[in-house]
Amino acid sequence: MTAPKHRTSPDRAAPRSSRPQQPPRPSRPFTLWREVLTSYAAPALTAGTAGVLTGQRDLAVAACTSIAGTSAVAAFLVGTWLRHGGRPRRWTLTTPRGVLTAVLVITTAAAAALLGWFAAQWLPAHTPLPAAPWLERLRVDLPVSAALATTIVTLRWRGTTTAPSA
Repeated sequence: MTAPKHRTSPDRAAPRSSRPQQPPRPSRPFTLWREVLTSYAAPALTAGTAGVLTGQRDLAVAACTSIAGTSAVAAFLVGTWLRHGGRPRRWTLTTPRGVLTAVLVITTAAAAALLGWFAAQWLPAHTPLPAAPWLERLRVDLPVSAALATTIVTLRWRGTTTAPSA
């Protein structure tokens, strides 16, 4: 006497075409305030922790000010620009993700580097603000923070948007 076949055996399974299709899992929508908050909190926690653990007080302070602040501002500006009032520009949707990210990263990092140079060089020479070590940190902190925040926000935004139908 042979044993009955188990109901879930491959030869008793329903053909794939008759199985109900699972709807695709929707991606979490791009929410600007959440991206800005994450862009502030992530570098503040990581760089702040590194500064505390290594005993670098200036890094711990910069983590919550110039590093995290620049990340949040860059995320806000880039996210707002990408959304363009809720109606994204067509070329930002059709350009390959890597190319769009590279263009925006280069643009924001260059702008942040100019701002860092301006703060470190021009301010002490033309204002009563004295030259300080934290001003020199801005030359590195600002462009690196802006580049990282722009990369993450751009990739996150493109992951939640689709190109319009032709």
